[in-house]
Amino acid sequence: MDFASLPHRFGERDAIGDLRTAEDGLEPEQAGTQSWRIAGRVLGRRGQGGVSFIDLEDMSGRVQLLADLEQLGEEAFEQVRSVSIGDLIGVVGTATRTRRGELSVKVAEWVELAPCRLPFPDRHHGLQDVEVRHRQRYLDLMTDPEARDRFVARAKMIASIRRTLDDANFVEVETPVLQPLYGGAAARPFITHHNTLDRDLYLRVATELYLKRLVVGGLERVYELGKDFRNEGVSPKHNPEFTMLEFYEAYADCEDVMTRTEQIVTAAALAVCGTTKVTVKDQAIDFGAPWQRMTLGEAIEQKTGINPLTLGRDPQPLADYLKSQGVDTSRDKTWAQLVDHMLSHYVEPTLIAPTFLVDYPVELSPLSRRKPGGEGLVERFEAFCGGMEISNGFSELNDPDDQRARFEEQAAAGRAGDEEAHPLDEDYVTALEYGLPPTGGVGLGIDRLAMLLTAQDTIREVILFPAMRT
Repeated sequence: MDFASLPHRFGERDAIGDLRTAEDGLEPEQAGTQSWRIAGRVLGRRGQGGVSFIDLEDMSGRVQLLADLEQLGEEAFEQVRSVSIGDLIGVVGTATRTRRGELSVKVAEWVELAPCRLPFPDRHHGLQDVEVRHRQRYLDLMTDPEARDRFVARAKMIASIRRTLDDANFVEVETPVLQPLYGGAAARPFITHHNTLDRDLYLRVATELYLKRLVVGGLERVYELGKDFRNEGVSPKHNPEFTMLEFYEAYADCEDVMTRTEQIVTAAALAVCGTTKVTVKDQAIDFGAPWQRMTLGEAIEQKTGINPLTLGRDPQPLADYLKSQGVDTSRDKTWAQLVDHMLSHYVEPTLIAPTFLVDYPVELSPLSRRKPGGEGLVERFEAFCGGMEISNGFSELNDPDDQRARFEEQAAAGRAGDEEAHPLDEDYVTALEYGLPPTGGVGLGIDRLAMLLTAQDTIREVILFPAMRT
């Protein structure tokens, strides 16, 4: 095949879906009068004698092509019959409905746009090898319309999130992906080196600290939809590169942004599913507000009989309990890590309906504002659904002295071997010295929300090109 001889464009084409809608009223053996110009991939062919049928599909749908020897002439007819499964072709013709009732396009002109030079996957059975589907996503999208629909649904979800925030007068911004100092989450970063500057830089683990700098600067409602990167394990819920929404609202607190989170997710569910009621892990749940709420301590106590927040900060009782239950605690060095382990092990998998857990210990929340009257607690929530965390938010800490002290505690933990400890960010503390208004902030996992709204069990099914082992 001489690619230089193929057309460079096939413009002013019609969508197959539009054709099907417009010509739906044709009766059997009735022909339409409008000329249609369509293009797509050949997914099937059959026929005998002087008639050949070809299945053509574009992003909007599929239609049958009817090639007739008498109309096309012998040379053009034989060329049409010679197309291979997977080829991309353009067609001009009129609609007709066959005697059997199949809407078709009677080919008047056709042109090959790009040949498929490799064996086309079996469309009937689809790609059975999960590794191939994820590594060669283009094959997955070619062979499985549901895969295409899933990523279109994800795009609709993101568009809905933007609409909700834009309508509430939030400003979308962009902050650095390459950062001189990572921060905003307890996570292990990826490190790279800039040759000209001769310095190490970090792929961001969160956008939080930069977004709050903008609130200090007077952008009172800001959000960013973008990639974060964490050098951690791969699992059904984790990918090293993932998409997050973070938004910050001045003169608001944890309660305000919990309500805002409910609004965002409810609108996204309506945009994708047409309803707030969806099925997650074979259970019907409702994303409509209000979501159920309980404290972190109560949630752990319901599952274990122990409320770790009433036992003081001695890690030994928690470690003893977990070990007695056969839970590996070898990576838990502190009381806070043990509490977090109890949450992830006993509570998180059981939270199927949308649920807010509130009242977190300060040791797990180095950027959260302290709760008035709550000794050792902060105004923080985590939202769970489908047995996993989907969102994290809090009243932002705006006391620079308290923030510095917590950073120093985290830095000490890092020196003691905690690879996920938060580093001390002097410039961020300086920003707080200029005054951060009372602010509520939220991080919402886009990939995990897409998993829920498209009923997927693994994050790889909602990321076009997930990280894979070599």
